[in-house]
Amino acid sequence: MKRSSGILMPVSALPSPYGIGSLGKCARDFVDFLSAAGQTWWQMLPVGMTSIGDSPYQSPSAYAGNPYFIDLDLLREEGLLTKEEISGSAGNGDPVAVDYGTLYKTRLPLLAKACERMRRTRESEVLSFADRNQIWLPDHALFMALKKHYGMQAFTDWPKEGLRLHRLEALEAVKEELEDDIWLFTCLQYFFFRQWDALHAYAKERGVRIMGDIALYVALDSSDVWADPENFLLDERRLPSMVAGVPPDQFTEEGQLWGNPLYDYAYMKKDGFSWWLHRIGGAARLFDAIRIDHFRGIESFWAVPAGENTAKNGRWVKGPGMDLVGKIKEQFPATQFIAEDLGYPTPEVERLLRDSGFPGMKVLEFVFDARDEEGSLPHTFPENSVCYTGTHDNETLKGWLADAAPEDVAMARTYFGLNREEGYIKGMLRGGMSSPSVLFIAQMQDYLELGKEARMNIPGTKEGNWRWRMLPGQASRELAEKIHRMTALYGRI
Repeated sequence: MKRSSGILMPVSALPSPYGIGSLGKCARDFVDFLSAAGQTWWQMLPVGMTSIGDSPYQSPSAYAGNPYFIDLDLLREEGLLTKEEISGSAGNGDPVAVDYGTLYKTRLPLLAKACERMRRTRESEVLSFADRNQIWLPDHALFMALKKHYGMQAFTDWPKEGLRLHRLEALEAVKEELEDDIWLFTCLQYFFFRQWDALHAYAKERGVRIMGDIALYVALDSSDVWADPENFLLDERRLPSMVAGVPPDQFTEEGQLWGNPLYDYAYMKKDGFSWWLHRIGGAARLFDAIRIDHFRGIESFWAVPAGENTAKNGRWVKGPGMDLVGKIKEQFPATQFIAEDLGYPTPEVERLLRDSGFPGMKVLEFVFDARDEEGSLPHTFPENSVCYTGTHDNETLKGWLADAAPEDVAMARTYFGLNREEGYIKGMLRGGMSSPSVLFIAQMQDYLELGKEARMNIPGTKEGNWRWRMLPGQASRELAEKIHRMTALYGRI
């Protein structure tokens, strides 16, 4: 990776008239902004389907794209939707916040109309796409059709044991009955991937590369667990005995109880981690670089007994380490990986990061701690690292400057020479841009100098997250020119 920079901006946060960002004009406009700003990378949050809590890190599929991101105007241009159908769709409300509840009620019926017209006129295109994605798409489409049939219940609550346990004879028996919905969920993925490929090609032409983010774990209520249960630590009912999380720390007294099923790494190792390699292959098909969230969990992971209300009573369990990482590097030599190595650093985690060769992460909001006399300040950041202002789990810079301990802000002010004439936020961005890290990433909210109202996620909370949206016109030419000047000054063009 060459010295460069980029912006962290979720697709969901792009401005559009339809309630959420899409892969159409608003995404191409943002690519143009990045290019004008001299940015090499567009970092996104996971682009998969969202479920309970609206989190992109708890998806019903590790492969499927989010149907909410399908651009309605592009479907209209193909004659698959009408202007009246689009303008009459709900979800056009709050321009600064995604209303997932309204989208859940209205978007699927609208997209179903486009899928039905596609079936009547260009069915072969969708069937060809399905043939090319046999490793995941048939299970995903059947899983979602069954969920729709059972009122979106979790698969562990489905009444028919054969369907719940993914027994082939039971599945074959319902495919004809669910044929229309299987088509629907297959066609939605065709739309997503076709629009994604066009966007990705456009970004490449403009000199912008896309960095994706994959969660270490998958959701329990997912086609991944339902179709391949042997890869997870589950009982005979397909329920986990231990679940994922992280222990208490300075931010959360009770830790974070994620509830994801844990992997059966002993089983996975026997076939060379094929499940993981297929999953990485799905991400590599979308992205030029992949950030592996909670990378430290590959070295050791926090296992919490199922049924606990907090993550306090967990324990560390040894992970696969370089056995898995080595297979990933061997299988995907052309893909750039970034390790989200934050939290609970140990010599073993540091060794795994070093052995992997992946860049780790440095977050400016974490390094200014007046109580830590041995802290790692930006001038000590290794070149093989990524410097962030903050991540989706952090406050914006404006929020941090307002709420952080006064002594920590004073430390940053002294270190970067922050002053009111330049502006503290601009000074922090300048400081990150000037760091030795090979890559610098800032949240779009920080370039817009937005406060806590624009924070994406508060870890450990379940409501009100993942909603922020950028307003039309905020990614202006003037802002792009300012970012370009700073990027050029610090050798990141």
